Amino acid sequence: MLYEIGDPRAYLLPDVICDWSGVTLEQIGPDRVRVMGGKGLGRTGSYKVSATYADGWRAVTTLTLAAIDAPAKAERVAEAILTRCRRIFRNKNLGDFRQVSVEVLGAEAAYGANARARTREVVLKIGVAHEERSALNIFAGEIAPMAISTAQGLTGFYAGRPKVQPVVRLFSFLQDKADTPVAVEVDGKDVPVTVATREVRLDPPATPPADSRDAGPDAVKVRLVELAWGRSGDKGDIANIGIMARKPDYLPYIRSALTEDAVKTYFAHLCNGPVERFDLPGSHALNFLLHESLGGGGIASVRIDPQGKGFAQMLLDIEIPVPAKLAENDGLAMTKESAA
Repeated sequence: MLYEIGDPRAYLLPDVICDWSGVTLEQIGPDRVRVMGGKGLGRTGSYKVSATYADGWRAVTTLTLAAIDAPAKAERVAEAILTRCRRIFRNKNLGDFRQVSVEVLGAEAAYGANARARTREVVLKIGVAHEERSALNIFAGEIAPMAISTAQGLTGFYAGRPKVQPVVRLFSFLQDKADTPVAVEVDGKDVPVTVATREVRLDPPATPPADSRDAGPDAVKVRLVELAWGRSGDKGDIANIGIMARKPDYLPYIRSALTEDAVKTYFAHLCNGPVERFDLPGSHALNFLLHESLGGGGIASVRIDPQGKGFAQMLLDIEIPVPAKLAENDGLAMTKESAA
């Protein structure tokens, strides 16, 4: 229910608008859950359209590095490859890369400033996009030579020269039904079709004020995974993170800590747009939308996680203050800082 949605009070489906904010979930037996409280708010006067268009070219390559200071050396190798390519571009009057993504996998690159890994073995991933296919052919041709003439310990060039691929970008929008002629052909003949265009959409209902509760002076910190489940996905270049409290009593503390600003800060290395938060009081849950967070999203992106599949798992590692008595009574594992 929290997977890849927007505003849970007004989720647009092809034929109806749904309000899931008040949905309740009840375990009524083995492998049986009663789901109640969903509402339909009527149909829209528009269609949901997902269109694609060609938008340049991309290429992605990976190299393995086993060495002392492996993450730093991997970053330096990427810099050397990109610098050499840009020098060649200038000599050939080609523009710069339109998009560059360097991620050192194994060093928790996806976590940004929240990374904790210390490792001597990493995979360097370089993803680039350009307006001209010829520019990326140059990039592809420079990987193997650089792989044998830069940092010691660089290996694992198994995939060979990276393949240059077209970028197919997604554009989603609403199209007015009244402006969209519909024809159905049956046995070679057109059959008139009348589509109801009268919009009966209601405004999204107001969500009752949710409880945000300070943990108090005796607060300790626990990881969010101790308090909630999470699931994440994508809507184009927007990442969605659904967080559902394991117990209703946990939600006020989660809500107090997971403000829009806090989530924006946690994902500052990935999120270039605003963060929105929506309440689902019926299921003791929150839904976050992180705009401009996926490098274009889908196959338009050159990131290692272009669909935000790991975002919820990353957020579940954030620390949440809760009352010490609650942590003790429920056996919640405190962070090392709190335990100390």
